[in-house]
Amino acid sequence: MVYDFQVVFDCADPERLARFWVQALGYVEEPPPPGFDSWEAALTARKVPESEWNSMAAAVPPDFDPATGVGPRPRLLFVRVPEGKAAKNRLHLDIRMGDRGTPHDERWAKAVARAAELEKLGATRLREMDEGIQGRWIVMQDPEGNEFCVT
Repeated sequence: MVYDFQVVFDCADPERLARFWVQALGYVEEPPPPGFDSWEAALTARKVPESEWNSMAAAVPPDFDPATGVGPRPRLLFVRVPEGKAAKNRLHLDIRMGDRGTPHDERWAKAVARAAELEKLGATRLREMDEGIQGRWIVMQDPEGNEFCVT
């Protein structure tokens, strides 16, 4: 049996980090629950104090089904935590700029261009890696220091 899953990021500012990953992956901000026009209306109705409104945020693929909470790709959940990032990620996302059929030079040019776009959104480029047969990628950090790669 295959199980649905989401990827959870601990962070200081869930809304900001969700907005970054929405732009990085072509996702959308998760829509408010059925029956509400906005998250503000939903949180107000649920009597969530305003100080807690930015305690979590989610990014979902554009074809995410809000009724079932399922999409063809994982939901990304950003949860506010009090502590900052202290060490290297044990898990990271790779943003792939083509599939195995994409010519190597074309894929690399797309990766370089996408990395430059992500830097304008607040990401930091750390280094480029070229491991021959294993491939070539750019190691980056999102605005809160979480590592990811563009390949």
